[in-house]
Amino acid sequence: MPKSNPKLALSVSRDIPFDKLVLSQANVRRIKAGVGIEDLADDIARRTLLQSLTVRVVVDADGNETGMFEVPSGGRRYRALELLVKRKQLPRNAPVPCIIRTEGDAEEDSLAENIQRAPLHPLDQFRAFLALREKGQSEEEIAAHQFVSVAVVKQRLKLASVSPKILDAYAEDEITLDQLMAFTVNGDHERQEQVYERLAGSYDRQPYAIRRMLTEGAVRACDKRARFIDVDAYIEAGGGVMRDLFQGDDGGWLQDVGLVDLMVSERLREEAIKAQAEGWHWIDAAPDFPYGHTYGLRQLRGTPVEITAEEQATRDALQAEYDALAAEYEDLPELPDEVDERLGELETAIEALDQRPLTYDADEVARAGAFVSIAPDGSLRIERGFVRPEDELPIEPEQGAVSGDDNSHADNGTSHEGAQVDIESDNVEVAAEPEEDEGLRPIPDRLMSELTAHRTLALRDAVARSPEVAFHACLHALVLRLFYRYALDSCLELDAKHVGFGQQAPGLGDTASAQAIDARHQALADLLPSEPEALWDALGDMDGEQQKALFAHCIACTVNATFEAYNRRPRALVHADMLAKAVDLDMAAAGWTPTADTFLGRVTKARIVQAVAEAKGERAAESIAHLKKPDMAARAAVLLEGSGWLPEPLRTPGRAIPTPTESAFESPIDEAIVDADGLGEAQSAGDDGARSVADEAPIDDNAGAEGDTPFAVAAE
Repeated sequence: MPKSNPKLALSVSRDIPFDKLVLSQANVRRIKAGVGIEDLADDIARRTLLQSLTVRVVVDADGNETGMFEVPSGGRRYRALELLVKRKQLPRNAPVPCIIRTEGDAEEDSLAENIQRAPLHPLDQFRAFLALREKGQSEEEIAAHQFVSVAVVKQRLKLASVSPKILDAYAEDEITLDQLMAFTVNGDHERQEQVYERLAGSYDRQPYAIRRMLTEGAVRACDKRARFIDVDAYIEAGGGVMRDLFQGDDGGWLQDVGLVDLMVSERLREEAIKAQAEGWHWIDAAPDFPYGHTYGLRQLRGTPVEITAEEQATRDALQAEYDALAAEYEDLPELPDEVDERLGELETAIEALDQRPLTYDADEVARAGAFVSIAPDGSLRIERGFVRPEDELPIEPEQGAVSGDDNSHADNGTSHEGAQVDIESDNVEVAAEPEEDEGLRPIPDRLMSELTAHRTLALRDAVARSPEVAFHACLHALVLRLFYRYALDSCLELDAKHVGFGQQAPGLGDTASAQAIDARHQALADLLPSEPEALWDALGDMDGEQQKALFAHCIACTVNATFEAYNRRPRALVHADMLAKAVDLDMAAAGWTPTADTFLGRVTKARIVQAVAEAKGERAAESIAHLKKPDMAARAAVLLEGSGWLPEPLRTPGRAIPTPTESAFESPIDEAIVDADGLGEAQSAGDDGARSVADEAPIDDNAGAEGDTPFAVAAE
């Protein structure tokens, strides 16, 4: 007959007064972890004890019971109850629910209690927080009751709000916690599921790729258009904002691009109307203008408005406060935050008073106009006082000027002053000079030509023997052409061409190089007289360093190293390399970086892989070779960031190319280990901020990178 299983007898439980309990040395927990004793005491005070203590009878040396009980399992709960007794929130003899153990070892009981308990799955925790929120508890109340920050509550509620389909995938360990965090960027469940399906067949499912796909087409809150209209105003107008609660997002993404464009247009129109009221002949308003849009236009020279007595008093007070603060804290290695902030405010206020508005001649204003656009920092930018060629007053010929008719020596059988040409015999018969009447008459054109020809030769010889004068004359001609546009006050046949850019690169005008050139041009323009007639003497009054700086700027403005598909200039581009080598040009240091917009999204996949291999090595290149082109471009931008890698058209001959750094390549991150109380600190892979890029022209993704013309990229 089979032996029956013995009946199980559970340990006895009963209430034991707290003052009859003592801690046991058999408790295996020695290291503090989890919720602190004070937080646990507060929780017990709010909802009483939720779990009994496990105790054993204390006996004396003879084995007799002493009436005391030791606690091998539940030491943290015991200490929390002890703290409540000290606070006089709990009587010293308050009954405590206990389970009395008599069998086995105390250390084994303590170990089993801590090991065999199953931790709560993070998803269950997310849903529990959501259930509390749906029952009416505020985020602040949940945070207080669960002893976490409000930010952690917001994060967990955000995770619980992801599409149920994706949450189920997380529960089945099909996606990681970092990937789930990335899905919270966009709250649209349909869009989340579309991205999830798109990633299902991809090897690369990094969080940055998920974020990029969920935010493609949106406008970043740090974009100058968003700053221009103010994000708060956009939200008041009904626009939605996507936020990333798990890593820095620079303010999030504005979802309604149409609303952004509408608000930008409306504000630009309002600002244009205000500028029009100043009396300008025309106003051109746009979010941005191509770099060099003012070339060919004459800029008016305004007169700064005198500072008023009240404004001067305000400035003096601001300067005095600034000096006092700076003197008070000059010995400190680091300024307090509030002092640093105040100094910044004072600097801004003083700068605003120092930048005086300009006044212009009313007649000139009636012919000139202004450009209204958005500055890189999102502020309003108004460029006033530009005159278009068609609005210029007609130039009246000077009295007594020598005829400049280009046809005066045309081979048409007749020249001025009666010179007859025998076409058949090539014999020229020159008529005699006319009899001179009494009184002075203008010198005949032919004689003037002969005389000035002699003078020109002599002048050339004299200038050639005087390098200082030659430099002065060349600088004079260049400045006339580049600063005064339509002045014809030089006898030198020099033409300083300031070439524009036929295909405007996005954001070209906001680059550090463009801003430095514009600032230098304005600073030099302030040194020059308003009328071209006074320029010669003004240049002579400058010191050598000022002349050199002005000369270098004028020469630099004529540089044209741009590849033009319709005007191939191989020798000019070779000279551009020589010039770049001479100045040791480093485009990486100048601020150019390879992104999906600037390069990677506009070339073949083979060239993207080649770029990563050159900068990070073959291992990194192989890790992206299987990706689709948009994902490959975005991932490559992350890998190339800070590497100093440049495409061939931007490399300077003679400069060392950064060697591949295999060690710098980071493999995809492992799934984060989630602590129930540390979830808010979990970090995901960095978001490269890449936007969706539409190729300007179809590109064969299977085309090889070898043998391509280096400048083909620049021609796009």
